[in-house]
Amino acid sequence: MTTTFLLVRHAAHDKIGNFLAGRTGDVPLGPAGLEQAKRLAARLAREDIGAIYASPRKRTRETAAAIANASEISEVETAEALDEVDFGTWSGKSFEVLNTDPLWRQWNCTRSQVRAPGGETMLEVQSRVLALVETLGRRKGDRKIVLVSHADVIKSLVCHVLGLSADAWPRFEIAPASISVVVMGDWGAKILTLNEDPS
Repeated sequence: MTTTFLLVRHAAHDKIGNFLAGRTGDVPLGPAGLEQAKRLAARLAREDIGAIYASPRKRTRETAAAIANASEISEVETAEALDEVDFGTWSGKSFEVLNTDPLWRQWNCTRSQVRAPGGETMLEVQSRVLALVETLGRRKGDRKIVLVSHADVIKSLVCHVLGLSADAWPRFEIAPASISVVVMGDWGAKILTLNEDPS
């Protein structure tokens, strides 16, 4: 029995790359992101999707809603385990400001050892997303499940499947509206595709 997980990063918001959105407010998709979500949804409509789970953030829920509509899935389930990294007091700050913080620079070098101030570690992120996929794999075997989440959350799962440290996160890209496919079964897990651009 195997379960296929289609790991989807949310489409772009207007200020992507300028500030750390994290869990600040409820950042929506921008016009470009809405177009990305439509292309992503059209691509995933070709898959036989059994269920869709999304992070509670607005940008992930909007992305998931587009996929659900195109795939005629009646409900998107919210999964706290897919939520963005809790960046604590870093959330909402510009990258220009963050780059002056020595702890931020340390975080980006050794994420396996550093806790975001008032937030969580990458190992905690990895632990929660792994627990979710293991639970869903047992419950929903032989199905394709879409998980709409965030770049670092997806990277933490990919690192685990590949047997890499959480510190390996900069070695591969997880772009907005990309699809990465992981298959899991009693024999273990493997990556089928990584960072597919659906456009």
